[in-house]
Amino acid sequence: MGIVISQSIKNTVITYLGFVIGAINVLFLFTNFLSDYYFGLITFILSTANIMMPIMAFGVQNTIIKFYSSFKTRQSQNSFLTLMLFLPILIIIPVGLIGYFSFDIISHWLAKENDIIGDYVYLIFITSIAFAYFEVFYSWSKVQMKSVFGNFMKEVFHRICITILLFALYLNYLTVNQLIFSIVGVYILRMLIMKIYAFSLRFPVIKFSKINGLSSILKYTSLIIIAGSVANVILEIDKFMLGQYVAIENVAYYGVAVYIATVIGVPYRSLHQIANPLTAKYLNEKNSIELENFYKKSSLNLFIISGLIFLLIILNINELYKLIPDEFSGGLLVVFLISFSKLIDSILGNNNAILFNSNYYRMVLVLGAFLAVLTVLFNLYFIPKYGLNGAAFASFIAIFIYNAAKIWFVHAKFRMMPFTLDTVKTFVLILVSIGVFYFWDFSFSPIINIIIKSLIITLFYGLIVYFFRFSEDISTIIDYLLKKVNI
Repeated sequence: MGIVISQSIKNTVITYLGFVIGAINVLFLFTNFLSDYYFGLITFILSTANIMMPIMAFGVQNTIIKFYSSFKTRQSQNSFLTLMLFLPILIIIPVGLIGYFSFDIISHWLAKENDIIGDYVYLIFITSIAFAYFEVFYSWSKVQMKSVFGNFMKEVFHRICITILLFALYLNYLTVNQLIFSIVGVYILRMLIMKIYAFSLRFPVIKFSKINGLSSILKYTSLIIIAGSVANVILEIDKFMLGQYVAIENVAYYGVAVYIATVIGVPYRSLHQIANPLTAKYLNEKNSIELENFYKKSSLNLFIISGLIFLLIILNINELYKLIPDEFSGGLLVVFLISFSKLIDSILGNNNAILFNSNYYRMVLVLGAFLAVLTVLFNLYFIPKYGLNGAAFASFIAIFIYNAAKIWFVHAKFRMMPFTLDTVKTFVLILVSIGVFYFWDFSFSPIINIIIKSLIITLFYGLIVYFFRFSEDISTIIDYLLKKVNI
């Protein structure tokens, strides 16, 4: 677990740095420097581009991870990577042509509730390409077991740039229209920098020679589009569909609530950067013992860490909403539901990596496609009835069903479950912590309340996890840190 722990810790620190900067942007700068109207528009553009991203990437980012380690010679690797560079173009060109000749129809459909969307539809297409090729180059570097710089670019770089752009808007150096174009430009720049870094690790040698197992690769990369689309549909479709049913400002309110909750998913995202290629390696080597061990450890460690973050959010949420404009305060239930769904995500550990890199991905794709349809249907039913809360209900139900199905499938095919007795202990600790601290309030300012309460909760939770040795990995890291500071 050495390389996993080392890069996961670095990735976690980087990802949280990104989320802190993002929180400043989302909770304070966007809400104070930009009208809700344009904030909702930007949220809609980026969410829709994220939904399109797996299609534009043609599943290449996952295909590189799955198959790269199976090629043993330099020549075969060059041929494989050449194919991976050019495959997305086979989707981008026809989609672009369809968009060009059907622009008026697409714009009218997307803008039926909010006219302003029609003026920026083409930016969705451009941004989705930038997202897609960024992920391709990021995977290119991950298979070289280098994920930290890519994680910095994915989590921190664009947020720092957006912070600068928002201050430029505030100081009247930019107009709102220029801000929107500049944000898209940031994502293009991020993609280009990632490309340079990836090529510095392994410069492409363009080689069009025969690739062993080409039919399997093409079948996988075609089908994995569904998997990526399913994941992004479940994550982003709520914001997209809100833009079709309610005023665009509500997308901003919902986006703030979801952003707060997604902090819980940071450890999962950090582990995934290195766990994905490592899981593919265990599968390719048929090392079932290490695979099961990794499955259980990743699940437990993520659940413990995410459990603490879940508590810090849920037990401080009322004070946090006092710090932002009142119109955003309608998202409390959204925060709770999305937070709980993210906590459930953490229990899966490297489950996704096992499924997407195994020979059983086809069945999972069928199941995922079915659940993506369910997600859309849930949103169609709940959003008109309950607005923002309806979108949160739809996402929560869909994510719960999807995760339960994935755990069952891995158990059925690999005879592995992520749960241990320590998982149950952690769940009980989370419930006890909610019962103990939920009604604790102080008569100080919201910021001081959040700091004091967070310190007490962290101390209580951390000491129990440490002294009762819930996780040997976490206890070992704490022991190491205590020795560093001579405690």
